[in-house]
Amino acid sequence: MKLLTKAQFDKLLDNGRLQAPLKGTEGELDFAPVVKLFNAYGAGTWLLTELDPDEPDMAWALADLGVGCAEFGTVSLSELAALKHPLGFSLIERDRNWEASAPISAYIRASQEAGHIIDHLPAELRPAQTL
Repeated sequence: MKLLTKAQFDKLLDNGRLQAPLKGTEGELDFAPVVKLFNAYGAGTWLLTELDPDEPDMAWALADLGVGCAEFGTVSLSELAALKHPLGFSLIERDRNWEASAPISAYIRASQEAGHIIDHLPAELRPAQTL
């Protein structure tokens, strides 16, 4: 299975293009995650919000590697895709049924409190609208 559908890749790239001129400013956009990737055979969850338009292999994501502290930063899609089980199949999969219910800031706050990604936020943590 491909990590991203074409529609997800395009949305992540569009988000990255919108974010690029605002990166590092107080005007940064708070996108809802576009896709959830996970390690089907162990620890590891990533909620991707955007791609770097100059380097579209690099995604901005909330990453939880199962060590008790999720972190927002960049991750290489090709490195995730290269992670293989000893029998040769991909370790990282896309959650086909997951859909974001809040902007990434809500997932970051919830993960800081819980020590891991909370991928189904309770209603009180969801804002009225997301980008």
